[in-house]
Amino acid sequence: MEHKIVISDCDHNSVDIEMSTFRESGLTCDKLQCMTEEELITGCADATVMIVQNARITRNVLQNLPKLKHIVRYGVGFDAVDIGTARELGIQVSNVPDYGTHEVADQAAALTLALYRKLNLADSAVRQGRWNYEEFIPIHRFSALTVGLIGIGRIGEQYALRMNAFGPKIIAVDDKARSIPDFVTIKSFEEVIKQSDIISIHCPADGNIDLIGADEINSMKDGVIIVNVSRGGIINEEALDKALASGKVSGCGLDVTAVEPIPADNPLLRHKNLTITPHMGWYTEEAAKELKQKVAQEAIRFVKGEKILYSVID
Repeated sequence: MEHKIVISDCDHNSVDIEMSTFRESGLTCDKLQCMTEEELITGCADATVMIVQNARITRNVLQNLPKLKHIVRYGVGFDAVDIGTARELGIQVSNVPDYGTHEVADQAAALTLALYRKLNLADSAVRQGRWNYEEFIPIHRFSALTVGLIGIGRIGEQYALRMNAFGPKIIAVDDKARSIPDFVTIKSFEEVIKQSDIISIHCPADGNIDLIGADEINSMKDGVIIVNVSRGGIINEEALDKALASGKVSGCGLDVTAVEPIPADNPLLRHKNLTITPHMGWYTEEAAKELKQKVAQEAIRFVKGEKILYSVID
C-alpha cells in the first residue's frame, strides 16, 4: 500500500528531527498546520498516517478521511482523538507514553514542595518588606503527612519515588492490576481523597472530567494541597476557585487547565495560593528530542508493516 505521512499540526519551532528520522528510513512527510475540521479534512485528504499535536480529531474528521489508517499523537494524552470512532473505522491510534515521564514527575514534585513550604507566598512577602516566618504557620514535617495519588502509572510511580525520599505515608488509587512500589498502599478513591494532606493527580482525562468536584473537595481534609500535572478538566475549576477562596484548599499547583492557554479573566488567577505553569511539565531538551523521534519511529513501524509499540486501542 502506498502511504502518505503528514504532520497535521504542530507548534514546535522545528520538525527537523522528525524529517531526518523519516529520511533515514527512505520516507517523506508533509508538514501542515490544520486546526479546524474543514482544514483537517481538506489538508489531510490523502493521508494514510497522521501525526497530531493539538488538533481535535473528531468523528466528522475521521469519517471524511477514508484513506487514514494510523494516527500518532505527540505526547501521552489522546483525549483529542475520538477513539471510539477510530476503533469503529479500523484506524490505529498511538501515543508516546514514555518520553517525558521523569520530567512530569519532577514538575509535580516541584509544585508539591513549593506549595507545602509556601515558597511563592514567602517570596512575595519578603519582596514586599515582610520578614516574618509566622505568616506561614503552620507547616508540618513531611514525615507527618499523607500524600495521595490519583493514578499510579509511569508518571505517578516516579512521583511516588520522589516523594518517598521525604518520608510521608503514600497512598494511591489505581484501577489497573500492576506492580507498584512496596511503600505505596492502594486504597479506594474515597479513602485517598479523605485521608491525604497532599493529593497529586496522575490519571487520564478520558472518563475523569470533573472527577474532583465540590463534593469531593468537601470530603477532603481542611487545608489540603492539590497538584494536577495530568490534564485540565479533571478538577472542576469552579469548585476549585471556591475552595481556594475559602481556604479549604490551602494551595493548588496546576500545569494544566480546562482551557489552554488559560484565559486572563479566569477567576483562578486571583488566588495567591495557586501556583500555575503553562503545560511545561513534559519539557526538557532531551524529552523534546525523544518525543520527536518516537512519533516518527512509530509512524515508520506502521508504514513498514512492523508491530507498533504504543497502540491505545485494544
